[in-house]
Amino acid sequence: MTSVYRALFCDLRTDQVRDAFPISSVSIEDYIGKTGTLTATLTAPDHDTAERVRTAVIPGRTAVWIERDRAIWWAGIVWTAALSSTDRGIPAQAEIQAATFDSYLDHRLLTADLTATNLDQLETARRLLAFAQDAEGGDIGIRTTTQTSGVARTRKYSRYDLPKLRDLLDKLAATDNGFEWRIRCYRDTDGERVKELQLGYPRITTSSTDTDTVLNFPGPIASYRFPYDATTRATHWRSRGATNSTSQRPLMSAALYIPGAIEEGWPRLDGTSDYTTVTSKTVIDQHATADLREAWNRTTVPEITVNLDAAALTPAILGATVRLRIADVWADQLTGRYRVVGFTVRAPESGQPESASLLLDAATSSVADQGDDD
Repeated sequence: MTSVYRALFCDLRTDQVRDAFPISSVSIEDYIGKTGTLTATLTAPDHDTAERVRTAVIPGRTAVWIERDRAIWWAGIVWTAALSSTDRGIPAQAEIQAATFDSYLDHRLLTADLTATNLDQLETARRLLAFAQDAEGGDIGIRTTTQTSGVARTRKYSRYDLPKLRDLLDKLAATDNGFEWRIRCYRDTDGERVKELQLGYPRITTSSTDTDTVLNFPGPIASYRFPYDATTRATHWRSRGATNSTSQRPLMSAALYIPGAIEEGWPRLDGTSDYTTVTSKTVIDQHATADLREAWNRTTVPEITVNLDAAALTPAILGATVRLRIADVWADQLTGRYRVVGFTVRAPESGQPESASLLLDAATSSVADQGDDD
């Protein structure tokens, strides 16, 4: 049976429903670590429907909740809507693009100084979100939880830098011994739609080894792709912070490297990153450690495409662990356990089956300090 997709359009600040429409050409993406997107089309076969669409879909102030067979599969903010019509007998259409609720923080600046002294990093994350929602007109109803990481950090954020709150959250998370975050959307046991700041230390996980979803090829897996890319890989790393006003030299991190990489035959591959507002040696070292680890491990980010009718997956798979069983010439290389960090769904269209692509997480390696090599 073909799944039915429907869009609920709500006021962004109150979540009051404005209208609901069937949608077509639906593609939804959600990720851990970056903003997810929606593209879809609304059809307006008559003046009344067109007026309903124009009234309900106001870019920048409208939330959209995507239901698949009445279950919530995606939610976010409508940022663009393109109205179109042709003389070919095709009904008028509105093509909409939306992004997950974390995109709201790309449109909010830190306009006051904020200091967190020896505070759990997850509490600092909640304070950044609270700053956004405490402002007049800034509350879009994102709930928070109370978990902690046990990792205390000190951060001083200046209003004069005018940083985006999204950037501050991302940089706080992307340090050594950091965390992951996303805005999780679901319907609770009372049927209420929920937007929640989901925090995970050190990672967002939703399964254990005894609950792995098993995916087979041939089978529910229709295709897979395991790209190997060394263009941005690094074995050694330095990061730069703020420039000292006296010496006119930037703060430098320790010179870091991947233990064993050179001994195993890798050539030296240097990488660098800049954090122009960081004035703490401890903080710049934490960023450099996380950046090198990411650069060393980003070589393989597998993607698999599954038949949703056969696999029975939902977007709740984000953060879960799947076990791949591949029976072909690459089997020894690819069979194993992976964490799902991305989920893309394409609704069935013109005889094309409904499919989902899963982006999978790679393993991690350790980082060491080789001392100052200036």
